Amino acid sequence: MAAPGGRDPGGEDPRLHEIVGAVSPRRLEADLRRLVGFGTRHTLSDTASEVRGIGAARRWVFAELQKISAACGGCLEVRYVSETVKAGTNARIPRDVEIVNVVALQRGGSDPDRYTLMTAHLDSRIEDVMDATRDAPGANDDGSGVVAVLEAARVLSRYTFDGTLVYGVLSGEEQGLFGGEGLARHAKAQGWRIEGVLNNDIVGNIHGLTGVVENTTVRVFAPGIPPSADAAELKRFLYQGGELDVPSRQLARYLDRVADVYVPNLDVLVIYRLDRFGRGGDHTPFFLQGFPAVRLSETHEDYRRQHQDVRVEGGVQYGDLLEGVDFPYLAKVTALNASSLASLAWAPAAPKEVSVRGAVSPHTTLRWSAVPASDLAGYRIYWRRPTSPRWEWSRWVGDTTEATLENIILDNSFFGVAAVDREGHESLPVYPR
Repeated sequence: MAAPGGRDPGGEDPRLHEIVGAVSPRRLEADLRRLVGFGTRHTLSDTASEVRGIGAARRWVFAELQKISAACGGCLEVRYVSETVKAGTNARIPRDVEIVNVVALQRGGSDPDRYTLMTAHLDSRIEDVMDATRDAPGANDDGSGVVAVLEAARVLSRYTFDGTLVYGVLSGEEQGLFGGEGLARHAKAQGWRIEGVLNNDIVGNIHGLTGVVENTTVRVFAPGIPPSADAAELKRFLYQGGELDVPSRQLARYLDRVADVYVPNLDVLVIYRLDRFGRGGDHTPFFLQGFPAVRLSETHEDYRRQHQDVRVEGGVQYGDLLEGVDFPYLAKVTALNASSLASLAWAPAAPKEVSVRGAVSPHTTLRWSAVPASDLAGYRIYWRRPTSPRWEWSRWVGDTTEATLENIILDNSFFGVAAVDREGHESLPVYPR
């Protein structure tokens, strides 16, 4: 039941269906063929050649983003964000090397200081992580993520948003997550108010090493309590819970909900962990800087096609080749990214100062600060049982800053509050303190 001051917008936004339908497997394949054609994109590979190496590859990515910008009347600010990593920083950096990220910003209108990012890494490798000369096609790891970023930019550049979208093609991941670290530091220094980082790494394969073939799920790795949490915050988690409700995990649930509504035949498998065991990705530096960040990755990996020399051995093809990418599946993952980015960028900012009370009471009352958005319709309260990893129930409470859930006991549920605009776009829910 709606509270006074606002009607529940409800429903679905047809533009998000348009965005999902606009993603093209054909364009993804054409882009990936071009990217693989650079031979190797190793971080330490040639930067002067126009046809081979990471220098040629990043200039091509830059040019593609400029083309996209030209098609939308200059709506993208395309730039390089770079820094030099010194020799000996780790064992994989034998000499000084410039780590160059290609970044495009699509500025928002009413709330341009609020940022949502989609990222992937450009560099590739084979078995010897120091080999910068032999072919390292990197079709799936992470050419699939790079072309997904480009395609999302093509589709979303046709629209205008409240918040700012950032498309990031990063370098240096295989040598130590250097591109992600550099862009995370840049975002911190520039004061970006980041709503979420969607890092796409290995998102195009449907053939698992076990023999399974499956194209209807994608994993979203969602980290928990950030290491920056101070003693007071850790004490709050200990006494009040909420470790499953930190912003990165709210972001993963958000993608899950968007997939259920807008992306046919794709289910999100939310995994409450930073990443796969013993592996890493460029969302990690953002998470360590305190930003909400998740990693999207295919559900079933084939390790014969990752970090392998290109060869046939025992009748088995090894190497990260184009043939290992399923483009209709990659299109679905790209569509999930694009529709989630759009929904977040159209939505109001998340509410602040969310609190809850109801101890020794049959009712639960939540309060929050008003969100200053011109198109705000009101707020929605979410709650779930402590055993559930996802929100189970919600209630529209209208344009108010306080609501009471009668006969819902505080001790038996976890809660969140989201801001909603007039077209039904929701912010990330905020767990009450």
